Amino acid sequence: MSNTYLSPGPSREEVDQLPGAVLLEFGVSWCGHCQAAAPAVAEALGEFPAVEHLKVEDGPGRPLGRSYRVKLWPTLVFLKDGAELARLVRPEEAEPIREALQKIA
Repeated sequence: MSNTYLSPGPSREEVDQLPGAVLLEFGVSWCGHCQAAAPAVAEALGEFPAVEHLKVEDGPGRPLGRSYRVKLWPTLVFLKDGAELARLVRPEEAEPIREALQKIA
């Protein structure tokens, strides 16, 4: 799991074309909620090594976050072949993340 947020990150077109299971995580490194969620995300992702994890820096004017209507950080978007199958906002525990990962794995 990467601790670095991509900035500017991929375009929506690039994300829509990603094959397989992808966890798209929106946030910023200084966000307390993002820092608090990181251990739960890492724990859940540890059970799904085939899932690609993309952490994307979000904020005003960031087109990828706006295209997914991100309002709060972290927002986790679970994709399978570019299609959103689940979403979690500010998760606090690994279990909901694990359940969403099972939908895309």
